[in-house]
Amino acid sequence: MQRELALGAAAVAVVLVTVLVAVLAPGSVAEPSEDVRRDALSLREMSVAAGQVGGENVALQVEARVQHRGGPSENVTVEFRAVSTESGLVATTERVDVGTVTGEREVAVPASLSVPRAGGYRLVAVVYREGERLSEGQTTVSGVESLTPEYAESAVDFHRFETGVDRVPTIQYAVQSATEDRATMNVSTYLTNAGAEPSEDVRLEIQARQADSNIVAAERTVRVGKIGSGQTARPSTTLTVPSEYNYYLDAVLWKDGTIVATATSAANLNPTETISVNETRREVGLQVEEFERDRGGDEGDRPRPDEAERTTAAGPGFGVGVALAALLLALLARRGGSHD
Repeated sequence: MQRELALGAAAVAVVLVTVLVAVLAPGSVAEPSEDVRRDALSLREMSVAAGQVGGENVALQVEARVQHRGGPSENVTVEFRAVSTESGLVATTERVDVGTVTGEREVAVPASLSVPRAGGYRLVAVVYREGERLSEGQTTVSGVESLTPEYAESAVDFHRFETGVDRVPTIQYAVQSATEDRATMNVSTYLTNAGAEPSEDVRLEIQARQADSNIVAAERTVRVGKIGSGQTARPSTTLTVPSEYNYYLDAVLWKDGTIVATATSAANLNPTETISVNETRREVGLQVEEFERDRGGDEGDRPRPDEAERTTAAGPGFGVGVALAALLLALLARRGGSHD
């Protein structure tokens, strides 16, 4: 019994001494202030969005989500690379300093990669700690060229009617007058402003391109001006072309010297032959493929015409030029065959 009392008294004495030392000398009794557990970093996912879009380059906004576990991870960096899927060459590289990461959490690491606005890219992210590669992942983007530069953005576009056999063409024409050699067409189209504000001043360029030779027979430019929000304008003009031929009617919408939209239809003036145009458009857009990860150890500016309308007409017909070209090709073919 006396032995137990002695041990108890000794234990009490030790506690009292410890408390006294802690009060008189703060910090002399060491307490665990750091997490000594082994740290771990892993790349969980990557997201991509289009940033500022220019005429030649686009800024891809990439964000890597890095998962941290265990004790503190010091000197953490993430390296981003954009590799062209066509050439395999590295388009750009950026290294982001994250610093020290603590706690059980996920860290978002953003980066902006400026790449040429063409083709597709494989985006790679590699996580380092003290220069040691710990984890990496990648994703792929395609259709970068489909991103519209900011200076070319416009809410005005050609009105596309529903597809079908009896659909209304985007560009319409009517023969206003015709002679033996010439035909005058009245050409019109529909422009709709889908924006919430009135549009900027726009102008419309319409060309008649001969179907067989691709020669531009006539061309005019019409100033459309501003179009109200949600409204549709129907600009029209006349084109005089050689008769008895078929034409593609090309419409180009300009804003401040930049092409913002195009459309094409067919005009059949040859009674013995007709042509058609597939106006179906497929918007590819920026597409991001599924994220993959490896844990590792774990046209230029075009000048405005001086007049509101400009006409460039070809000669009285295409018959002589086309016939001469065909005769020349036949002679060359016969000459080549004689050498054999």
